[in-house]
Amino acid sequence: MVSMLYSYRRCLIPLSLGITLSGWSAVGLAAPNFAAESLAKADGAEGVAIAQIEAETPADPEPLILDEQPAPANPTGAGLEPGEEAVPLSTDGDEEDYLSAPAQSGLPLPQSDRPTDQGFDVPPEYLTPEANPLLVPTRPEEVEIVGTQPLSLETAIELAYRNSEELRIALLQLERSQAGLRAERASLYPTVDLTGSLQTTNQSSSGGGSQFGGGDITTTTGSTTLRTDYDLGLSGERSARISAAERQVRLSELQLEQTREDLRLNTITDYYAVQEAIEQIRINQAFLEEAERNLRDSQLREEVGVGTRFDVLRAEVQVANARQTLTQAASQREIAQRQLSRRLNVPPSIELTSLAVNIAGAWPLSLEESIVLAYQNRAELEQFLVEREFNDAQRQISLSTVRPNLGVFGQYGLQSVLGSSTGATTGLNDGFSLGAQLSWRLFDAGAARARATQNELDIQTDEFEFESARNDIRVQVEEAYYTLVANQSNIDTASVAVNQAEEALELATLRFNAGVGTQLDVLTATRELAEAEGNLVTAVLDYNRALARLERAVSNLGSPPEIIN
Repeated sequence: MVSMLYSYRRCLIPLSLGITLSGWSAVGLAAPNFAAESLAKADGAEGVAIAQIEAETPADPEPLILDEQPAPANPTGAGLEPGEEAVPLSTDGDEEDYLSAPAQSGLPLPQSDRPTDQGFDVPPEYLTPEANPLLVPTRPEEVEIVGTQPLSLETAIELAYRNSEELRIALLQLERSQAGLRAERASLYPTVDLTGSLQTTNQSSSGGGSQFGGGDITTTTGSTTLRTDYDLGLSGERSARISAAERQVRLSELQLEQTREDLRLNTITDYYAVQEAIEQIRINQAFLEEAERNLRDSQLREEVGVGTRFDVLRAEVQVANARQTLTQAASQREIAQRQLSRRLNVPPSIELTSLAVNIAGAWPLSLEESIVLAYQNRAELEQFLVEREFNDAQRQISLSTVRPNLGVFGQYGLQSVLGSSTGATTGLNDGFSLGAQLSWRLFDAGAARARATQNELDIQTDEFEFESARNDIRVQVEEAYYTLVANQSNIDTASVAVNQAEEALELATLRFNAGVGTQLDVLTATRELAEAEGNLVTAVLDYNRALARLERAVSNLGSPPEIIN
């Protein structure tokens, strides 16, 4: 079993406890095969040597990075598990071969011309969702996976901001609220109405009493009226509706911010799930190879008469269990990759994978500073305060229905007789009028007061919800902070455990070959090494997850990203 060992320095994390971290070694942290080969060549050794622990305290804090090896020649190969190859990046020389390849779907294959950890100025077409959101694939080849694209975490977050339906929906809700505010502000201006009518009347008369004699009289009349109305806002309804619309816009902005922060956290969580699944495949693959080697050794010992059938059976059981665990890990990787693709809303024909595992960074604030900053930044707290103001505006609207309301109007009208069967001459009449109109509902059986009471209760509810959210935010910050500190210590412990487990496996194998040990010692040491490597990967990823949750709990640490329409 070849162990991939990488040493890296851990810098000072200025936590409230004031812990200074020394240099340490991380064993087998999601590094590609080419990194192990480069290390072996650099050291001039047949295998990868175990990195020694170097106790040193750097003067200036530096980012915590596990993989410090030079970048590979083909950046798309980074982050792929053993046996998987990324789709080659096309160049000008092989473009014809690429175009002549049998197309499995209408989407182009991944062909980025830059390392994926640098992101994209403009996402390529194969990572852009379909422009028609109502399109549904109807053929199997349209959803068949045709390429694998490795992405860095930063690039994944960038694509999530660009492609997410949830973020676009929140943006549309904001635009809708802004349109509603413009509609309410329009009431500050007078309205102007133009009406016109054309009317033909037919009147029948009989007898000689009429000067025109008996018969029908037909008259055609046309009229036009121009009227302007203006509400003086005496009842306060107009100002209350504008205030409510402004609060609604602010609520939509806060919801957009909350959706963006949640999307970032969910994307990071899905990305780390892919990394963890790939690491589990690597660990279980190494464990399976070691178990198969042990099985071959047991069979050879049985053939030469120095081993027993019992040892062979136990080795076969270990191989079967290791193969089953590897199969389950491969399934989890597929699920995690598809979940990441779904989160980033990339076309279904593209598979996404991650780069190597590394320490995400350090948290520079103490617990108390983090809690106070979260109180200042969290959109949820401001959201309840804005909802309180919104419900107060709704209360004013409810009470305005029983308050006097005053409006003024001006009207100008034209009327003309266009034709008459009696031969009467046509004429044009006009008139102008100004006036004021007062309306006051004196009795409504208490309906307005009852609706205002409902709004007052909503205000009290917002206050209690604010208190509950404030307490929840403190718990979220504390949980993430304590988890971060705990996994910071677990990484050190797990690193030492991996080194000890490797040494224990070597000793158990030597003792067994010399006839002074048992096969049980070898099986136990092999299993413990796999568990130690798994614990190290889990500690690193749990540290990264805790850091992401802490950043979400505090929120708005950096400038908000631009929303792409």
